[in-house]
Amino acid sequence: MGNRLSKIYTRTGDDGTTGLGDGSRVGKDSLRVDAYGTVDEANSCIGMVLACELPEAAAGIAELLTSVQHQLFDLGGELCIPGHAAIFDADVERLEQQLDAFNAPLPPLKDFILPGGGEAAARCHVARTVVRRAERDTVALSRLEPVRPEAVRYLNRLSDLLFVLARVLARADGNGEVLWNHERRKG
Repeated sequence: MGNRLSKIYTRTGDDGTTGLGDGSRVGKDSLRVDAYGTVDEANSCIGMVLACELPEAAAGIAELLTSVQHQLFDLGGELCIPGHAAIFDADVERLEQQLDAFNAPLPPLKDFILPGGGEAAARCHVARTVVRRAERDTVALSRLEPVRPEAVRYLNRLSDLLFVLARVLARADGNGEVLWNHERRKG
Protein backbone atom coordinates (compact mmCIF):
# COMPACT_ATOMS: atom_id res chain seq x y z
CA MET A 1 0.00 0.00 0.00
CA GLY A 2 1.25 3.48 -0.81
CA ASN A 3 1.36 6.50 1.41
CA ARG A 4 -1.71 7.31 3.44
CA LEU A 5 -2.73 10.93 3.49
CA SER A 6 -3.77 11.86 6.98
CA LYS A 7 -3.42 15.55 6.18
CA ILE A 8 -4.40 16.87 2.77
CA TYR A 9 -2.38 20.06 2.77
CA THR A 10 1.37 20.08 3.34
CA ARG A 11 2.28 23.67 2.43
CA THR A 12 5.26 22.33 0.47
CA GLY A 13 3.75 23.57 -2.79
CA ASP A 14 3.24 27.13 -1.64
CA ASP A 15 6.47 28.11 -3.42
CA GLY A 16 5.11 27.00 -6.83
CA THR A 17 6.76 23.58 -6.84
CA THR A 18 5.40 20.10 -6.47
CA GLY A 19 6.91 16.74 -5.62
CA LEU A 20 7.21 14.02 -8.24
CA GLY A 21 6.84 10.38 -7.36
CA ASP A 22 10.61 9.94 -7.19
CA GLY A 23 10.92 12.64 -4.52
CA SER A 24 12.32 15.35 -6.79
CA ARG A 25 10.63 18.74 -6.96
CA VAL A 26 9.66 20.61 -10.11
CA GLY A 27 7.68 23.72 -10.93
CA LYS A 28 3.94 23.24 -11.00
CA ASP A 29 4.05 24.60 -14.54
CA SER A 30 6.53 21.97 -15.79
CA LEU A 31 5.65 19.91 -18.84
CA ARG A 32 5.69 16.74 -16.72
CA VAL A 33 3.08 18.16 -14.35
CA ASP A 34 1.03 19.36 -17.34
CA ALA A 35 1.10 15.86 -18.82
CA TYR A 36 0.05 13.91 -15.74
CA GLY A 37 -2.34 16.68 -14.70
CA THR A 38 -4.14 16.48 -18.02
CA VAL A 39 -4.29 12.69 -17.72
CA ASP A 40 -5.95 13.22 -14.33
CA GLU A 41 -8.38 15.69 -15.92
CA ALA A 42 -9.21 13.14 -18.62
CA ASN A 43 -9.87 10.56 -15.93
CA SER A 44 -12.28 12.99 -14.25
CA CYS A 45 -14.06 13.56 -17.57
CA ILE A 46 -14.52 9.81 -17.96
CA GLY A 47 -15.95 9.83 -14.44
CA MET A 48 -18.49 12.38 -15.68
CA VAL A 49 -19.52 9.98 -18.46
CA LEU A 50 -19.95 7.22 -15.88
CA ALA A 51 -21.94 9.53 -13.58
CA CYS A 52 -24.77 9.88 -16.07
CA GLU A 53 -27.23 7.19 -16.96
CA LEU A 54 -25.89 5.10 -19.81
CA PRO A 55 -28.41 3.56 -22.21
CA GLU A 56 -29.04 -0.17 -21.83
CA ALA A 57 -28.22 -0.58 -25.52
CA ALA A 58 -24.64 0.49 -24.73
CA ALA A 59 -23.81 -2.62 -22.72
CA GLY A 60 -20.23 -3.01 -21.61
CA ILE A 61 -19.27 0.67 -21.83
CA ALA A 62 -19.41 1.33 -18.08
CA GLU A 63 -17.13 -1.62 -17.31
CA LEU A 64 -14.74 -0.63 -20.08
CA LEU A 65 -14.54 3.00 -18.94
CA THR A 66 -13.98 1.95 -15.33
CA SER A 67 -11.07 -0.20 -16.49
CA VAL A 68 -9.75 2.75 -18.50
CA GLN A 69 -9.92 4.95 -15.40
CA HIS A 70 -7.65 2.52 -13.56
CA GLN A 71 -5.22 2.52 -16.47
CA LEU A 72 -5.23 6.32 -16.64
CA PHE A 73 -4.35 6.39 -12.95
CA ASP A 74 -1.46 4.02 -13.76
CA LEU A 75 -0.41 6.25 -16.65
CA GLY A 76 -0.47 9.32 -14.41
CA GLY A 77 1.85 7.46 -12.06
CA GLU A 78 4.16 6.59 -14.93
CA LEU A 79 4.37 10.23 -15.94
CA CYS A 80 4.78 11.38 -12.31
CA ILE A 81 7.69 9.02 -11.65
CA PRO A 82 10.43 9.51 -14.26
CA GLY A 83 11.62 6.13 -15.53
CA HIS A 84 8.58 4.23 -14.18
CA ALA A 85 6.66 1.87 -16.50
CA ALA A 86 2.96 1.22 -15.95
CA ILE A 87 1.39 1.13 -19.44
CA PHE A 88 2.43 -1.62 -21.83
CA ASP A 89 1.81 -2.76 -25.39
CA ALA A 90 -0.83 -5.20 -24.13
CA ASP A 91 -2.82 -2.25 -22.71
CA VAL A 92 -2.75 -0.52 -26.10
CA GLU A 93 -3.76 -3.77 -27.83
CA ARG A 94 -6.75 -4.18 -25.46
CA LEU A 95 -7.91 -0.68 -26.38
CA GLU A 96 -7.60 -1.55 -30.07
CA GLN A 97 -9.65 -4.73 -29.59
CA GLN A 98 -12.39 -2.80 -27.79
CA LEU A 99 -12.28 -0.06 -30.39
CA ASP A 100 -12.69 -2.59 -33.21
CA ALA A 101 -15.53 -4.38 -31.41
CA PHE A 102 -17.54 -1.20 -30.74
CA ASN A 103 -16.82 0.26 -34.18
CA ALA A 104 -17.73 -2.84 -36.23
CA PRO A 105 -21.54 -2.41 -36.12
CA LEU A 106 -21.42 1.36 -36.75
CA PRO A 107 -22.05 2.67 -40.25
CA PRO A 108 -19.01 4.18 -41.95
CA LEU A 109 -18.69 7.91 -41.47
CA LYS A 110 -19.39 9.99 -44.56
CA ASP A 111 -19.53 13.32 -42.72
CA PHE A 112 -17.87 14.88 -39.72
CA ILE A 113 -19.90 14.69 -36.56
CA LEU A 114 -20.34 17.43 -34.00
CA PRO A 115 -19.97 16.79 -30.27
CA GLY A 116 -23.46 16.07 -28.99
CA GLY A 117 -26.00 13.32 -29.47
CA GLY A 118 -27.27 13.21 -25.88
CA GLU A 119 -25.71 13.78 -22.49
CA ALA A 120 -23.57 10.64 -22.28
CA ALA A 121 -22.29 11.06 -25.84
CA ALA A 122 -21.50 14.74 -25.31
CA ARG A 123 -19.60 13.96 -22.11
CA CYS A 124 -17.70 11.26 -23.98
CA HIS A 125 -16.73 13.84 -26.61
CA VAL A 126 -15.41 16.14 -23.86
CA ALA A 127 -13.38 13.24 -22.46
CA ARG A 128 -12.05 12.54 -25.97
CA THR A 129 -10.83 16.11 -26.43
CA VAL A 130 -9.17 16.17 -23.01
CA VAL A 131 -7.41 12.88 -23.82
CA ARG A 132 -6.17 14.48 -27.06
CA ARG A 133 -4.77 17.36 -24.99
CA ALA A 134 -3.13 14.85 -22.63
CA GLU A 135 -1.54 13.25 -25.67
CA ARG A 136 -0.24 16.61 -26.91
CA ASP A 137 1.11 17.44 -23.44
CA THR A 138 2.82 14.04 -23.24
CA VAL A 139 4.37 14.47 -26.68
CA ALA A 140 5.62 17.93 -25.66
CA LEU A 141 7.19 16.38 -22.56
CA SER A 142 8.79 13.64 -24.67
CA ARG A 143 10.61 16.27 -26.73
CA LEU A 144 12.56 17.30 -23.60
CA GLU A 145 12.58 14.26 -21.31
CA PRO A 146 12.34 10.50 -21.80
CA VAL A 147 8.75 9.26 -22.10
CA ARG A 148 7.94 5.69 -23.01
CA PRO A 149 6.21 5.46 -26.42
CA GLU A 150 3.52 3.21 -24.93
CA ALA A 151 2.17 6.22 -23.02
CA VAL A 152 1.65 8.25 -26.19
CA ARG A 153 0.19 5.28 -28.09
CA TYR A 154 -2.22 4.55 -25.23
CA LEU A 155 -3.54 8.11 -25.23
CA ASN A 156 -3.84 8.11 -29.02
CA ARG A 157 -5.89 4.91 -29.06
CA LEU A 158 -7.97 6.02 -26.08
CA SER A 159 -9.09 9.20 -27.84
CA ASP A 160 -10.09 7.09 -30.86
CA LEU A 161 -11.98 4.70 -28.59
CA LEU A 162 -13.82 7.57 -26.90
CA PHE A 163 -14.83 8.92 -30.31
CA VAL A 164 -16.32 5.54 -31.22
CA LEU A 165 -17.99 5.21 -27.81
CA ALA A 166 -19.54 8.66 -28.25
CA ARG A 167 -21.01 7.45 -31.56
CA VAL A 168 -22.34 4.31 -29.87
CA LEU A 169 -23.85 6.31 -27.00
CA ALA A 170 -25.48 8.85 -29.34
CA ARG A 171 -27.18 6.06 -31.26
CA ALA A 172 -28.05 3.95 -28.21
CA ASP A 173 -29.97 6.68 -26.40
CA GLY A 174 -32.01 7.55 -29.49
CA ASN A 175 -30.61 11.03 -30.13
CA GLY A 176 -28.41 9.97 -33.02
CA GLU A 177 -25.24 11.60 -34.18
CA VAL A 178 -25.14 15.30 -34.97
CA LEU A 179 -23.69 15.66 -38.44
CA TRP A 180 -21.73 18.72 -39.50
CA ASN A 181 -23.66 20.47 -42.23
CA HIS A 182 -21.01 21.77 -44.57
CA GLU A 183 -23.72 22.85 -47.06
CA ARG A 184 -25.34 25.30 -44.61
CA ARG A 185 -23.46 28.34 -45.99
CA LYS A 186 -24.26 27.69 -49.63
CA GLY A 187 -27.16 29.30 -51.38
